[in-house]
Amino acid sequence: MSSHHIVRDDQEPALIIANGEACSMDLLNQLLEWSPHIVVLDSAVERVLELGIKIDVLIGDFDRDFDHKKYENMQYPPIKVIKVDDQDSTDLDKAYQYLIDHNFPAVNVVWATGRRTDHTFSNLTNMVQVKNKLRVVLLDDYSKVFLCPAIFKKWYPEGTPISLIPIGTVSGITTKNLVYSLHDESLTLGYRSGSSNEVATDGMVEISYREGDLLLMECFD
Repeated sequence: MSSHHIVRDDQEPALIIANGEACSMDLLNQLLEWSPHIVVLDSAVERVLELGIKIDVLIGDFDRDFDHKKYENMQYPPIKVIKVDDQDSTDLDKAYQYLIDHNFPAVNVVWATGRRTDHTFSNLTNMVQVKNKLRVVLLDDYSKVFLCPAIFKKWYPEGTPISLIPIGTVSGITTKNLVYSLHDESLTLGYRSGSSNEVATDGMVEISYREGDLLLMECFD
């Protein structure tokens, strides 16, 4: 499988491929079809190249004797190799900053969950740092995760699993058309979360809150 990115419009979401558990090829192919810019974290590059995917950017701190120079002329057009010497940010954070610096409005992220739990937890929560600069959606074969806006409305079929996971404390949450409703209530990570809720009936789900950062997870069991 190869992917040549015909569309080169920076208004389309970019795609970041991290180094967690691989998603299905069905999901990956869907994202490659409409993602014009592919950014790969350094530790995943060999896995990605084995799939025949054309890489636009390879980014990371390239630690642990990572030989990044060998990838510079591996394909045409050449891979843009970016070394960021910053041990205070993750490679995924570095990729976010690259996209912000190049005026991308949104990004889908795959291979960011599974494998190491610390990486998964960090990847799920660190998106809050760029919430005002970049729209981030993390996807795997079981979930779609993004920061819920303060006022959210979307149509869902009955029974769709929806989880509301606070980053820290989120206050003033009110929901409509979820089986377990919230009425001006708070959720706090580790103490009370909105995991494993579901859509009550076919129709619009409405979620609003006053303060905090709330992850919305659309789940696919």
